[in-house]
Amino acid sequence: MTTAELIGQDPGWLILVKAIFVFAICVLLTLMAVWGERRIVARMQMRLGPNRVGPFGLVQALADGVKLALKEDLIPAAADKIVFIIAPIISATTCFMSFAVIPIAGPVTLFGHKTAMQLTDLPVGVLYVLAVASVGVYGIILAGWSSGSTYPLLGGLRATAQVISYEVAMGLSLVAVFIYAGSMSTSEIVAAQQKWWFAVVLFPSFVIYAISMVGETNRAPFDLAEAEGELVGGFHTEYSSLKFALFFLAEYINIVAVSALATTLFLGGYHALPGLTFTEQWLGGWFTMVWFFAKVLFFFFIFVWLRGTLPRLRYDQFMEFGWKILIPVSLFWIMVVATLRVLSLQGASRLVVVAFASGIVLIVLLINIAFDSAKKRAESIPEVEVTTPSFPVPKLPVSEPEEPRG
Repeated sequence: MTTAELIGQDPGWLILVKAIFVFAICVLLTLMAVWGERRIVARMQMRLGPNRVGPFGLVQALADGVKLALKEDLIPAAADKIVFIIAPIISATTCFMSFAVIPIAGPVTLFGHKTAMQLTDLPVGVLYVLAVASVGVYGIILAGWSSGSTYPLLGGLRATAQVISYEVAMGLSLVAVFIYAGSMSTSEIVAAQQKWWFAVVLFPSFVIYAISMVGETNRAPFDLAEAEGELVGGFHTEYSSLKFALFFLAEYINIVAVSALATTLFLGGYHALPGLTFTEQWLGGWFTMVWFFAKVLFFFFIFVWLRGTLPRLRYDQFMEFGWKILIPVSLFWIMVVATLRVLSLQGASRLVVVAFASGIVLIVLLINIAFDSAKKRAESIPEVEVTTPSFPVPKLPVSEPEEPRG
């Protein structure tokens, strides 16, 4: 029985139970993610990190959340109050909605009913996740606009540019997955990875998605929408108390969501590592959830690792990388995958497929060599001496320094 058929037989109360279960897991993962990030970065920087509140400091994130909720809630006089309040709600709720189509475990038995640990299975499930993520960014944009302040507005504008640049690259990186799996359903994409994970078969797509999801979540080195050094916190500068906590929650839930999507699309979802598939039947199928969250935590560690080691990019570097590198490479890779897929479906011999792939690799290497040689020639060209113009040039007005008074 397919996942869609299992979900279609769920009674309403079971769907509600699964929704509460997913919500509780997301909140718990957020608390553990905040604690884990502080401990990992502290270890990288030779510090201790939170270690006072609870054993090993595990309750520190909960204490910080309670402190935020109890702080004074301020709304600037120049703010649009309705939009100012709605913006953090949009950011937080859309992050939870992404988990509606993510399969976090295989078929299990829950309260005597055999079901799939997935709320719903849409034929265009991945497009649903991308659409929800795009709507979530409106919370950031509206927060910056409604604050009535300059720095939050700049943070909102940067978030807009970030979405345009990296949402396009992220969407293009998934086209190869759709071509290879023959579906946009998350459960069918997981089923298509029984033999080989798409992170291996479609490695360039995996790399592009991994870079794009860091930019999508406003994390270093792409956290330009909330750059503390130049925007004093960016779009949430004027927020405090519970509304700021909602943005904080949305950031970490979004990290978990994009990591869960990467696990589903490229790392086989809830399936075990190769050679350990016998563990998928442990605990009646519930052990597959352990494999799923182990992969999600792997991606989360990469997020923390990048934040603890990489400096923030300049804005021009950020835009150039998105438009001039990620998007053209994605388009080229889509054409390659589509051609290889057509050749394999038409029954072409393995020799033809290997020859085509080898030709593509050779072309890429030749282009790279040509660019390197052109760059070296440009660097070797001597600088042209600037001569003084023959026509009169007016002097710039320069203020005379004041003489010291005796």
